[in-house]
Amino acid sequence: MKKISLIIFAVLCTGLSLVKAQYKLPAYEKFKLSNGLTVYLMEKHEVPVISLSAIFPAGAIYDGSKAGLASITANTLMTGSVNLPKAKLDEELDFMAANIDMFSSKEFSGLRSKFASKYKNRVLDIIKNILLNPAFDKSEFEKEKSRTLVNLEQAKESPRAVIASYFDKAVYGNHVYGNVVSGTTSSVKGISIDDVKRFYNENYYPEGSAIAVVGDFKTPEMKKMISELFSSWKKGTSKHTNAASNPISYPTEANVVLVNKDDARETTFYIGAPGINRNNPDYVAISVLNTYFGGRFTSLLNDELRVNSGLTYGARSVFSPLKNGGTFYISSFTANKTTAEALDLAIQVLQKFHAGGITEENLASAKNYIKGQFPPSYETAGQLANLLTQMYWYDFNESFINNFEKNVDELTVDKAKNIIHKYFPSDKLQFVLIGKADEINMIAEKFGKVKMMDIKNDIP
Repeated sequence: MKKISLIIFAVLCTGLSLVKAQYKLPAYEKFKLSNGLTVYLMEKHEVPVISLSAIFPAGAIYDGSKAGLASITANTLMTGSVNLPKAKLDEELDFMAANIDMFSSKEFSGLRSKFASKYKNRVLDIIKNILLNPAFDKSEFEKEKSRTLVNLEQAKESPRAVIASYFDKAVYGNHVYGNVVSGTTSSVKGISIDDVKRFYNENYYPEGSAIAVVGDFKTPEMKKMISELFSSWKKGTSKHTNAASNPISYPTEANVVLVNKDDARETTFYIGAPGINRNNPDYVAISVLNTYFGGRFTSLLNDELRVNSGLTYGARSVFSPLKNGGTFYISSFTANKTTAEALDLAIQVLQKFHAGGITEENLASAKNYIKGQFPPSYETAGQLANLLTQMYWYDFNESFINNFEKNVDELTVDKAKNIIHKYFPSDKLQFVLIGKADEINMIAEKFGKVKMMDIKNDIP
């Protein structure tokens, strides 16, 4: 009897050990400095490393008539501060094996850094000086501008490097979300060091920004350090409004942008439409369904276009959400001679998804996949720091993380049908085709009103 009891106890313990604890966002502290800067601190002591993520309301939506201004400003900030010229900056970072990078996106610019915790005083001081005391050295700016122009010309050789910008223009039109983040050759040529200084003064300010620090530190000490370093950051001199808050006039009919590339042997294409805002209440459900449709290698879309038909080496679908808008698109590429077949099949898969929905078996598979991918996306200090600044920018809280698996599990087949019909487009599709126009022009006309461009020219 005693032996049987021990066996039962062992079985119960084994069963309990297989119950997976739901991932919860680690504890963090959030506070705001008197100048309005929002700060997140999260201790993570597994390794002696600290990651920092900062976000500023200085994206391409504020470029105005000078496309690429936000991007070149962010890059210029990394060319040194008043008391730390670029050569010395690079030397110090190399010595500490630390990295600091700046970037610009549509809505915001950002800074990311990773460094050993023993160097936290020096690296944080460097970051402070990069942000608050930029040198704006003219010779360094001219070097950065030259590099940007070379990169823009090189990008024209790769359809996949530029197609997203053509697509955003097609969907957003004249709205600032259609601004080309990297700029164009003609627009960047017209940017001066004075333009960069003005953009910095108008858009880099504390009350619209956030800094998240995650890693091996003690919160009281880090709170004191950040407060002392960044309390001197002066507020903006004028009220900063969200340039993307104006309504978006989405296309009312199907259109095709055909971008000619004379030497193309294949057609690279996007098919899509308006998508969702990042704070959409159905965000998790949409993510699950897009995983099945085109978000993983074994997706419905990739199976049809790659595995079953052999028309491409890969096909996917993406929801690209922003604060005030977003897009959905199918992307792939195919040989010139199979362009029509690939486009037709991609649309058929989308129509089939609308008509047939998703089965219990496929829904379970998508749920398991996305739950399996979920915790690894928020394991490292860098991932968590980035998450905290995203929470700030898009105004969502830890419930997104803490309730993620619950929200995934609550998606049913019936609810999925409603989500598919509501968010996955079925008409007024926008097409961007980059390829040899002479060979695909007649094909393009089948899908909507065609607008011709050439990849050698700037994106208008």
